[in-house]
Amino acid sequence: MKRSFPLIPAILSGVLCALVFPRHDLESLAWFALVPLLLSLEGRTVRSSFWLGWLTGTIAFLGTVHWVTVTMIRYGKMPVLASYPIMLLFVVYLGLYVGVFAALLAFLKRRTSFPDVLSAPAIWTSLELLRTYALSGFPWSLLGYSQYLSLPVIQMADITGVYGVSFLIVMVNAALAQGTVELRRKWFGRPPKDAPLLTPPPRPVVIPRRFSFHPSAADGRVRWKPILAAFLVVALDLGYGAWRLAEDKASNPPTVRVGVVQANIPQDVKWDPRFRLQTIQRYERLTRRLDTQSVDLILWPEAATPFLFEQDEAFQKEVVGVVRDGRIPLLFGSPAVTNASDRIWMFNSAYFLSADGRILDRYDKMHLVPFGEYVPLSGILSFVNKLVEGIGDFLPGEDYTLFQLPNEGFGTVICYEVIFPDLVRRFVKEGASFMTTITNDAWFGTSAAPYQHFSMVVLRAVENRVPFARAANTGISGFIDRTGRIQKSTALFVEAAAADTLRLRTETTFYTRYGDVFAYACVIMTFLMIGAAIQIDPKGEEFSYA
Repeated sequence: MKRSFPLIPAILSGVLCALVFPRHDLESLAWFALVPLLLSLEGRTVRSSFWLGWLTGTIAFLGTVHWVTVTMIRYGKMPVLASYPIMLLFVVYLGLYVGVFAALLAFLKRRTSFPDVLSAPAIWTSLELLRTYALSGFPWSLLGYSQYLSLPVIQMADITGVYGVSFLIVMVNAALAQGTVELRRKWFGRPPKDAPLLTPPPRPVVIPRRFSFHPSAADGRVRWKPILAAFLVVALDLGYGAWRLAEDKASNPPTVRVGVVQANIPQDVKWDPRFRLQTIQRYERLTRRLDTQSVDLILWPEAATPFLFEQDEAFQKEVVGVVRDGRIPLLFGSPAVTNASDRIWMFNSAYFLSADGRILDRYDKMHLVPFGEYVPLSGILSFVNKLVEGIGDFLPGEDYTLFQLPNEGFGTVICYEVIFPDLVRRFVKEGASFMTTITNDAWFGTSAAPYQHFSMVVLRAVENRVPFARAANTGISGFIDRTGRIQKSTALFVEAAAADTLRLRTETTFYTRYGDVFAYACVIMTFLMIGAAIQIDPKGEEFSYA
């Protein structure tokens, strides 16, 4: 029983972490979701801490990305018996990041006196940055995204990016856990050796004074300064957020009016040649609703045209006719093709048509979806093409293309790209006054994925102080202002044509200019703490990595 008891707080943390994201949206739980896990790490070995953290992470990601089976089974035509093991392998991999977090934190706690309110968030943020880039990157469900509805909290992202919000949340969790330990010590003395949560290390380790940031627990003094410092940082963040929101409300920037069309084309008929004309007619009908709304630009979703726009002249004329009739520029998604290495390759592209129907420019998606738009290590994983239908031979684009309206430039990111902070930042740094994103979330069905995907756009807006318009085939389409406020959004799996006014970007934020320096500073800090811990000589005292 004593061996299994620590699993309960680890499991509890995993469940709480899953509940903070859409569609549950219990974002307040994020501020103490990790406390049970952190308490269970007290006095535990590095190895056991890793397994507890891995359990927490696996459960958390199981609760947030279980929807991948919908895509694999319904649209990829993958056998059910194959899809669920693959999904489990995926969440087990993602859970490793939390396992490493717990192991590194346990290592530092056993060998140094660095305050947890500093070491825990630094480690967590470093691992979130790693997950953004490792193995093509999957920065889904970063902890900071849980606060997308808490506008005062997330305004700091214009300096730190979403990683700073994650840092703040973990700092508060560490402060609450440390406060619990201190109160327990103060009221009840040191916990007994068989206490399930707060057992002391097997043998005390002598820590050099140069690495001690607070009084030792052995001297009986309560260590409140790091805890109070953590809540002071929260107060400063809320103050900064309130100031930024008030400043934006008082401003009067130039505006642009954008319309979005959500045609709600079922994924299983989208590419059926028999439905091509019906698809274009539906887009035409919905686009007509925007003719009287004085819009400067209309968006259709990713791959809106179920044909190759530049190659199919008959259907190309249908789209051009829609634009010429309305006299409004159109941005829409369509595949493009090229010949390379004696093989036909495709680009997942966005075309920009002028009000008279001319192609002004084209953006080719740069960050492709692994196992969706290409097969990584295809020479080794060639069997994957036989398991999943519809994997395309796509090439990535190379340019951060900006489109030009008469008075402002804008960029677009396609589907998955919007979850990568640095990619969006580069468009804004190139001069985009507002951003658009086009997607086809029909792959996700009615799962939580479309809601999670939409929520991440909020942080991209705040990071760069740039408004977003989003067009999705089956939803969620909508508009997000420079502060991350959701101005308007549509329901899933309905036809919609909506328009709204966006207040343009008027400043270049610290994040836009310098990128993820905060996250990289956390990486440096983490390495310095680990290096300091490795250099410490336990002076003959017993120390175990096991």
